[in-house]
Amino acid sequence: MIAAQSVATHSLAAEDFDTARRLMVDGQVTPTGVNDPLLIGAMREVPRERFVPPALRHRAYADAPLPLGAGRAMLIPMVQARLIQALAPQPGDRALVLASGTGYAAALLARMGLLVTAVEQEEGLRSLARQACDLALRENRPEFLAGDPAQGHAPGAPYRVMLIDGAVARIPRPVLDQMAEGGRLACLRVKEGRLCEALLLRRAGGGFGETALFETLADPLPGFAAPPRFVF
Repeated sequence: MIAAQSVATHSLAAEDFDTARRLMVDGQVTPTGVNDPLLIGAMREVPRERFVPPALRHRAYADAPLPLGAGRAMLIPMVQARLIQALAPQPGDRALVLASGTGYAAALLARMGLLVTAVEQEEGLRSLARQACDLALRENRPEFLAGDPAQGHAPGAPYRVMLIDGAVARIPRPVLDQMAEGGRLACLRVKEGRLCEALLLRRAGGGFGETALFETLADPLPGFAAPPRFVF
């Protein structure tokens, strides 16, 4: 299981965020084996503090989940980083981020040069995500859409890169059907309570192969837990 490593961010002034971002990458992310230069560059450049509610900005670079309300939380930075690296994203890939929350993971993928569609049900989170990306990205911003993340976004399919930005009991069949041949999907799969297993799925030859990556703690995403609607 990933161990937590804290970064003091309680009383950060605006000019300190760059330092906190560097400490996050150097102290939390790269020690866990994240070495993709595009991803590291994006994490050094995208201001994570823009993607959290204003009252939580002093905690933006802490090695802990950030509560967003309505049963939602922003994943630990190194968990998001390891999930994204596992996807082996390449510039120009079409990507779909589901339950995109405040848009941080979608922004990282866009900064890496991917063409990103993000689906989020909560209007307040979508609004924050759009505002953050307007400030954080000069070009190639993600498209943030309202919708049920468990249904994916079929009009943009197929996708080579798919990320469910949180923990789910099972992966919805409509989401699997939208993965391109040779595509990858990463998410956290709930094992018991808050204990989750990071999972990578690959589509090849009409089937799906899975690889367990690591264990961590996360709260299950609302809307992904109704067994009758899902197959794995």
